[in-house]
Amino acid sequence: MLGPRSMQQVVMGVCRLLCWTLSLPFQLMEMLGLYSAYKRLFPLLAYNITFSYNDKMHKVKRALFRNVARFAGSDGTLRLLEIGCGSGANFSFYPQGCTVTCADPNPHFDSYLRSSMDANTHLTYERFVVVSGEDMKEIQDGSVDVVVGTLVLCSVRHVQHVLQEVRRVLRVGGAFYFLEHVVGDPSSWIHFCQYVFEPLWYYLGDGCTVTRATWKDLEQAGFAELHLQHMEATEVTSVIRPHIWGYAIR
Repeated sequence: MLGPRSMQQVVMGVCRLLCWTLSLPFQLMEMLGLYSAYKRLFPLLAYNITFSYNDKMHKVKRALFRNVARFAGSDGTLRLLEIGCGSGANFSFYPQGCTVTCADPNPHFDSYLRSSMDANTHLTYERFVVVSGEDMKEIQDGSVDVVVGTLVLCSVRHVQHVLQEVRRVLRVGGAFYFLEHVVGDPSSWIHFCQYVFEPLWYYLGDGCTVTRATWKDLEQAGFAELHLQHMEATEVTSVIRPHIWGYAIR
């Protein structure tokens, strides 16, 4: 006879299989090369979700970026690279006069990004680079003071490769600011939901994975200092409620 723990695993497996089955049309689209059509639609969805997420996480983002200006270069200019910039959800939190370079693998964010630029004229914008976080060869070594990545490491293919690239483009003494949803406690209801819905969430979220222990990657990335906090973002949906936030110094 199955014990409570074994029964839970069986239920989780059955529910996950159901969600995997629901994701079959997306898997077929990917196999046939048609998933790129959804990538055109995703920026519109992300742009609208951004407003809701920023409202709910406003205090957290304010706290996250409150000391970003301290990393300005010797000339007083803060050169900032945002990876996975999306529609520019973080622009309003950056300090006056900050010089921003945007990077994202999805070129279809361009029009939404420009809209955010027009709404945040306190910043100077360098360029929008279409690159993946794992290979930012267009960005020179040690050329930026700050790298920002929020809700990015959940959807890259290789977290450690991205963090290596972040360290490469940062000057010594520069900082990487992050805000990420992560896997919940294995004994929690949230973890159950994450495990079950991940196959479908992955495709609806354009590659977003909800079961990553991203803090472990940050701890192993070789930063000189790591200032990291865990939190429960009670305002957002339970599947992405567990978060980490903070900054790491090169």
